[in-house]
Amino acid sequence: MSNRLQYETSPYLLQHKDNPVDWYPWCEEAFLKAKSEDKPIFLSIGYSTCHWCHVLAHESFEDTEIAGLLNQYFISIKVDKEERPDIDSVYMSVCQAFTGSGGWPTSIFMTWEQKPFFAGTYFPRTTRGGRIGFRELLITIHEKWQQDREALLQQSERIVEHLNKSDLADGAASRQLVHSAAENYEHLYDSKYGGFGQAPKFPTPHNLLFLLGYYERYKKASCLNMAEHTLLQMYRGGLFDHIGFGFCRYSTDRIFLVPHFEKMLYDNGLLILAYCKGYVATKNSLYLEIAEKTANYLIEEMADPKGGFYSAQDADSDGEEGKYYLFTPDEILKVLGKEKGEAFNRHYGISKKGNFEGKNIPNRLAGSLEDKALEAFLPQLKSYRKKRHTLHLDDKILTAWNSLVIGALCELYLAGKKEQYLQAAMEADAFIQKYLLEKDSLFVSFCKGKRGVRGFLDDYAGYIFAQLALYRATLKQEYLNRAERLCRKVMTDFSGSGGGFYLYSRESEELILHPKETYDGAIPSGNSLMAYNLVRMSMLTDDEKYQKAAEEQLNFLGTDAERYPPGYGMFLTAFLEYLEPPMKVTIVPDEQENRENLPLTIPPYAVAVLLQHPTAEYPLKDGKTTYYVCRNHSCLPPVHALTDEVRQP
Repeated sequence: MSNRLQYETSPYLLQHKDNPVDWYPWCEEAFLKAKSEDKPIFLSIGYSTCHWCHVLAHESFEDTEIAGLLNQYFISIKVDKEERPDIDSVYMSVCQAFTGSGGWPTSIFMTWEQKPFFAGTYFPRTTRGGRIGFRELLITIHEKWQQDREALLQQSERIVEHLNKSDLADGAASRQLVHSAAENYEHLYDSKYGGFGQAPKFPTPHNLLFLLGYYERYKKASCLNMAEHTLLQMYRGGLFDHIGFGFCRYSTDRIFLVPHFEKMLYDNGLLILAYCKGYVATKNSLYLEIAEKTANYLIEEMADPKGGFYSAQDADSDGEEGKYYLFTPDEILKVLGKEKGEAFNRHYGISKKGNFEGKNIPNRLAGSLEDKALEAFLPQLKSYRKKRHTLHLDDKILTAWNSLVIGALCELYLAGKKEQYLQAAMEADAFIQKYLLEKDSLFVSFCKGKRGVRGFLDDYAGYIFAQLALYRATLKQEYLNRAERLCRKVMTDFSGSGGGFYLYSRESEELILHPKETYDGAIPSGNSLMAYNLVRMSMLTDDEKYQKAAEEQLNFLGTDAERYPPGYGMFLTAFLEYLEPPMKVTIVPDEQENRENLPLTIPPYAVAVLLQHPTAEYPLKDGKTTYYVCRNHSCLPPVHALTDEVRQP
């Protein structure tokens, strides 16, 4: 018998519709029932491609005894973190406060007033290895609820009071911060294997964007070296799928060989940005090639026919992590034949001994990357792999993640001038406009014909980022106009006392906390992305309103970033743009000029503005299309063409 989740659209919730647990989605009915039956609430938060969510579900939520305890003593609520990032943010803070760390699945016990009194992540079914079992935990909490509820409620009040206290101080972002950040990255850098810190190693592409931007402005060779070494090692190892392309979630080891095999849309979008930036900074065509391979993976495997991009592919196949991606040498020989197969095995590190649980993750950690002859066999192996096993696909289309991909595809188009990437970006944007945008209000998600709740800061910040990227790639005024309208909405609906922007607006459901997220984790925070957007808007419009808003936002974030600069890579990138602006090109077109061709002449690193007609400040020179170029806080004489001399950053 299915539970209430059978009526939901989220792939994660639908994975649990046949559990014997009497699940509720997040809804008023669940809280009212908990109150009327005098029961605490068990809140479980995860996502459909989360490996440990699967393990917890199999061990406990599919178990009739555990389900019986939950159904008898608790009201159980299941939440997809990607559909409700507001709930996830609030209760992840709770989990971190209780345990000192966080992660998914997130397991919260709370009152019907949504106030938490216990939190954790994964619990085994029964106690083992020093970790309390889920069965024992449920019994203990039930007994505590019955016998000493006051202690639980006092703890709940203390944790909510603690989390609602803001400890951000007022101040101004210091120029020294970007230099301190570069030094911090050097201390964290793994000079032997690339990346930062020890295992596990996450890609965090926005950190690489900062290092490359810092190198461009200050020519510090170590920043370029750190970024390039990391870009190369991430590609060489098993983090990159050498058969079907695209990047996995993170590396479980120091050398980037063994990934956590799930593929997330946002990782791949941000990595396209990082590799494009690497190409622009170095002109090494390998980085452009990697960016294009990653984009091709998204377009071939993650694109909805209507234009949007799906959220994720699972790490597990047939209940085994990574099974889809692993090969034995004999399999390769069977598909390619002895001679070609042996050459392929040597080239991609595939051996009888194996490099992961007796099998092999194809990789390029050894040897030269210049030999590409064996890539001709990849389609055969990709086809064989698809027939061998299947991957679960989370087919939610998320506004925030799609927006990052739109921005990345625009950058890829500007870097390599291939129209298919701009086309894919415009199709994804059209999807958002049709299904996820109503007037100037965004929605979080679209799945199975239904859209989710009203958008959060990440959705608006991401979509403004996408609109600015589309404007840069096309110089079509509609994108800049939309970015301006949405910026004004964020500044009105998400702002509050003390600077910065709240995660959710006045239009959204009120929760026990009203967070302002600033940390740039796997994804840049909405506040950091808004700092970048406001800096860009101030450059594009010369409007004092955006100049002031950008400065206030940078100051708000700078105070927080002082504590640990490497945790604020996207903010640092925005701050760099503010301190050392890129070249600005203002184009005044002759009425006879074909405007469709104009973007092709703009350097990929420049801020470009296409005026609709000449002005007193920007007149036509000799009646022809005129370019006004400003860089290094000074302006050059107007010209009719961007020569190599003018185009130099």
